[in-house]
Amino acid sequence: MGVQGLTGFVEEHGAFFTELRVRDTKLVIDGSSLYHQLCFASAVDFRRGGDYGPFAAAIHDFFGSLRACRVAPFVVLDGGRGADDRKLCTLRARAADRLRAAHGLSRGEGGCLVPLLTREAFVQALGRLGVPFVQCFAEADREIAGLANCWGCPVLSLDSDFCVFDLTAGYCPLTHFQWRSVCAAEGAEGCYVPARCFSVERFCGHFSRLNKSLLPLFAAMNGNDYIDLAALQVFFSKVRSPQRWVTGKGGKHGRLLGLLNWLSQFAEPTEAVNNVLGHLKKHQREEIRELLCASMEDYTPSSVNLEEFFQSGKYDCEAGRNSDLPQWVLDALAKGKLAPFISDALIVRSTFLHVQVENMQRPSAHSTALPIRQVIYGLLLKVPQSNEAAAPSRQTSDQPVVCEFDRLQKTLKKTFVQAASISTDFCDDHFPLDKLIEVPMSCRQMFLLETLGVKMSFLESIPSHLQLPVAVTCYWMRCSEPKVKLHQLKALLLMIVSGELHRITTDPDAAVLCAEDDSMAYKEFLKWKEKELQSKAFDLDAAHSFCQWQCCLQMGLYLNQLLRTPLTEPDLSRLYSGTLVHRLYQELKSTPSVENLFSLSPKMTQLYQALLNTVES
Repeated sequence: MGVQGLTGFVEEHGAFFTELRVRDTKLVIDGSSLYHQLCFASAVDFRRGGDYGPFAAAIHDFFGSLRACRVAPFVVLDGGRGADDRKLCTLRARAADRLRAAHGLSRGEGGCLVPLLTREAFVQALGRLGVPFVQCFAEADREIAGLANCWGCPVLSLDSDFCVFDLTAGYCPLTHFQWRSVCAAEGAEGCYVPARCFSVERFCGHFSRLNKSLLPLFAAMNGNDYIDLAALQVFFSKVRSPQRWVTGKGGKHGRLLGLLNWLSQFAEPTEAVNNVLGHLKKHQREEIRELLCASMEDYTPSSVNLEEFFQSGKYDCEAGRNSDLPQWVLDALAKGKLAPFISDALIVRSTFLHVQVENMQRPSAHSTALPIRQVIYGLLLKVPQSNEAAAPSRQTSDQPVVCEFDRLQKTLKKTFVQAASISTDFCDDHFPLDKLIEVPMSCRQMFLLETLGVKMSFLESIPSHLQLPVAVTCYWMRCSEPKVKLHQLKALLLMIVSGELHRITTDPDAAVLCAEDDSMAYKEFLKWKEKELQSKAFDLDAAHSFCQWQCCLQMGLYLNQLLRTPLTEPDLSRLYSGTLVHRLYQELKSTPSVENLFSLSPKMTQLYQALLNTVES
């Protein structure tokens, strides 16, 4: 993310930073950077689909440290791709990188990969902790900068773009934000988080007092998430530049250093842009000027009033107004109640399906959830039916299509997927997307369950917060290819029961009081977890099956959110642990008695049987 090579260069020069004691302040946090950092810091295993419990614990501890130092956090998350879809090439490159990482992990190589539901788990954790957050309509950087300057407080991120923005109180890289080492100060000032803050003045001073207004042009010319360096190769080949630029001296940062030194001769951006254009052919100049100016504009703090959102809940931006999306959809997006996946399908009719550590010889794990996605697309892009009955051929051709980027073996491929035709029994012409919230709750619930192939009467014995995962599990059992093995199903259900046992024994706010036999069962479960694994083998086919389940759960969550949650949303931090479900599966194959792991608790035994009976029925 950010300006190519800038993070590495800045990190090598400690002189560009000032020491900072973070306390008694507001702090604007780049949510995407934070959840990636906490995910990588809390994970012990990237092959088995993620452990959302330790991730949620890290989020809790992080914000606990801020609270201890009287720091008021405000988290700002990226939204969708936006109508201009300018980052498409960058997103495709990142998806290809993710695919390579997943393939390496599947073969036992090292590497990191963000688990599929990390973002959803992060948003849930923010809600539980009461941390104020907003999900921007598109890219968040400009709105983060605007809010931080409005309040005169620092930005916390891990994105070198914030070295380029003109920030009143500076940019604190997450790598230098020592939230696990809160310091107690003498006197009445109280404790603080030791941090380092990037100093744009020190940075510009290093390059013959470079005018900081030239930094956005530097970012555009050096290459970032929006601009391709190829357009400027002619300039780089012709310009008279510092010797180390020409000869390649200056190591891996040679071009970056040369460009900054070259820019330092100019007083302001217009003069420098005109000089650049002078090295290009006449027919190229206007196009390159527009490209550079548009890219420089990306480093102007946004005028979107996020302060108003955090005060009144009202989010208003020009791109949102121009989108013609219903107001309830815009509000739900801003509050994180709908995922960026939804706005991408609506606005650019294109979505990215993130690969996991799966069997690359098989179809993508996301293919199992395709029918659910088609229903989501059908609800979002519903074409009003004319009064006259359409011919069968027209019904097919008129259905909207969404472009999906997904894995085909070891390569990224785009596929055009037709939206499902939504039954008029549920959603007739009186209920297009803008009226969807007016459909009675009972109808929305029935529609959700019909999509998953489950009747509500089957779920009545299941606690309300587990009904959606159980319905998704029924769908997974029916639609997965190859078919789910019984040991895989039992391992998944035992994992869900362990989350329930953890909830009632450790959560002080649990509605149900913890009985003594539940406490004993939980202690026995912890002892079992501490035992040495009989086999540490990684079963790629089992991993593929559990990846399919997460894909189904993700789309089940998105459909449930789009229908305004007719079923309670499950707590992901207690629902899925990849490490645990893989271990349970391995041990069930060799020791069937593991199925009785929670036998000391009649309540948990009864829950497990209810889950198993429901899914098998």
